[in-house]
Amino acid sequence: MPGRSETSSTDMQPNLLIRICLLVVSLLAVTTTTRADWMNLTGAETAQNIAEVYVLDDHVRVVLEVYLSDLAHFEALVPDQWLEESDIQRPPQTERLRRFSDSGLQFITGSGEKLQAQLKLVEPRLRVDRKSPFAGMLNPTTRRVVPDAPADKRVLYAELVYPFSEKPQQLTITPPLDDNGQALFNIGFIVYHKSVPVIDFRYLGAPSRLMLNWDDPWYSRFENPNLKRHHKSALMSFLYVEPYEVRHEILTRVRDLETWMNLGLRGDEYIEIDELEPLKQRIGAFLLERNPVLIDGEARKPILDRSNYVKVALTGIKLMEKPERLEIDTAIIGVIITYITDGMPQKVTVEWELFNDQVERVPATATDPAGPLPTFLTPEDNIHTWTNYLKNYKLPTVQQIDVAGSLGELRLPLVTLLCLGGVLVVTIWTLLRARRHKPLRVPLIIAALLLATGAAAYPFASITITRPTLMAGEIDDERAEALLQTLLKNVYRSFDFREEEDVYDKLALSVSGDLLTEIYLQNRRSMAIKQAGGAQAKIKEISVEKVSAERIDGDGLSYALHGRWTALGRVGHWGHVHQRKNRYEAVVTISAQEGVWKITGLELMDEQRIDLTPGKGVSKAPAATASTPLSGKQ
Repeated sequence: MPGRSETSSTDMQPNLLIRICLLVVSLLAVTTTTRADWMNLTGAETAQNIAEVYVLDDHVRVVLEVYLSDLAHFEALVPDQWLEESDIQRPPQTERLRRFSDSGLQFITGSGEKLQAQLKLVEPRLRVDRKSPFAGMLNPTTRRVVPDAPADKRVLYAELVYPFSEKPQQLTITPPLDDNGQALFNIGFIVYHKSVPVIDFRYLGAPSRLMLNWDDPWYSRFENPNLKRHHKSALMSFLYVEPYEVRHEILTRVRDLETWMNLGLRGDEYIEIDELEPLKQRIGAFLLERNPVLIDGEARKPILDRSNYVKVALTGIKLMEKPERLEIDTAIIGVIITYITDGMPQKVTVEWELFNDQVERVPATATDPAGPLPTFLTPEDNIHTWTNYLKNYKLPTVQQIDVAGSLGELRLPLVTLLCLGGVLVVTIWTLLRARRHKPLRVPLIIAALLLATGAAAYPFASITITRPTLMAGEIDDERAEALLQTLLKNVYRSFDFREEEDVYDKLALSVSGDLLTEIYLQNRRSMAIKQAGGAQAKIKEISVEKVSAERIDGDGLSYALHGRWTALGRVGHWGHVHQRKNRYEAVVTISAQEGVWKITGLELMDEQRIDLTPGKGVSKAPAATASTPLSGKQ
């Protein structure tokens, strides 16, 4: 029987390592992985080992995911009861955790104190799926390939707590190091001070010092400038210039608004759930009167589109789905103010007024159909200007499709028809001469010449005319595709307008009957959802993939278009663009009404959502009503 082992974790006996790995495999249960829509080009979120660090009021909480091949460095975390049948002697857990705190994952205060770890939970799990869509691609900055997550998803999951009695002003986070002071293995880590993310996922490759701001965790930061988060500004301005509307969107921390307005809250630390909605309304009304916007030199009426509490997450800005008690220090609110325009303006200016001692530089971004253009506003340079430099830009319009000219053309051999007319005249002349018993040689020769001339001229001497409605027959696939493409584009573009009356009038140009009412009401419902906090994507691209037309008998001039198309919708708010693409298959009924084509019926046969992530495919979309493909709602 060997005595108690005095070796370090890095020199752990291979036999024990093998047994621990087998235990992880045997104890592993099937769990559901979660996806994080995170786009980090460092690849740290797909590192073999992951550490999530939370600095709280009286302790540091660490959540670890340990890759199986690196278990030797975390042997101290494996419980004794997992090895009950083993004949290997180990130090007590308290001793193992002391060593782990001293030479494993270390947290050292500014006074030099090493915080001691306490193990709260350890179990086998599957890795959280943080797979980046850029895995395998070349990072344009480092010129290195973005790594993918390990194929083996099995990990040792552990939760540890490092208590402290006094709040440290500095905290150095140190991974297990080799003799050269470098990390022994890859650790991807992320750090939160309270609920504020201090950095995005980065590699913990060496000791990293964190400067803690306990008065305002938003300003906690690492000394290393490479360790930072993507959203670091407390106050941001976004200007969106689109056809028929201009939006000024503002992201601000609630705490920073105390400089300019009375928040009217009961406490100084939290926003209680019942205070969320009244505070949101007060902030919206306040911002509605600040930061004046001029469009082509004119002050338009501002419309408070909506306000939402948001969170800074790994994927950027996310709406809060459920009301919850919020810390005033970390609560963030987004406000959207809309200005209706007649078309595309030529110049838009925002006079930014909100600055204080901590907010002296406000990031501002102007986005138009050509893309975003970032800048910064300061007290000395506080006018944010957008000028229309768009070239060859066509304003989206909705136009009726005339029936005349859309049914194809008729090819008329004019010379041949004239010759046939001449033959008819000569035939009558010949009959008259035959009754009078006169020679028929001359008219027969003339008839023969006319027939020969008509036959010779048929391939060359002809004109084309628009097919009359009375002569409408079947519509070929090419013309059916053009019809469906234009009608769908008209319907989707109708929802680009802001006023409900304009939406209805534009829809009426391409939709008729009960379907017009249904689509209009569907849009009203989706607008109500939007006002409640949702976002309605604008359809930017329609692509008809396949269509065939069948004439409907006994119903005037009507056709059933069996088509398949895709609709790409985009919505951009607070600097982030969200896209969604759906594929629809439906039978669209069109009819000629007062000389124009209109959609009068729609039977949805299939709907699929197309995943825009590279390498992904399509998935069945949720059940939809018949108006969904045309409602503009994504």
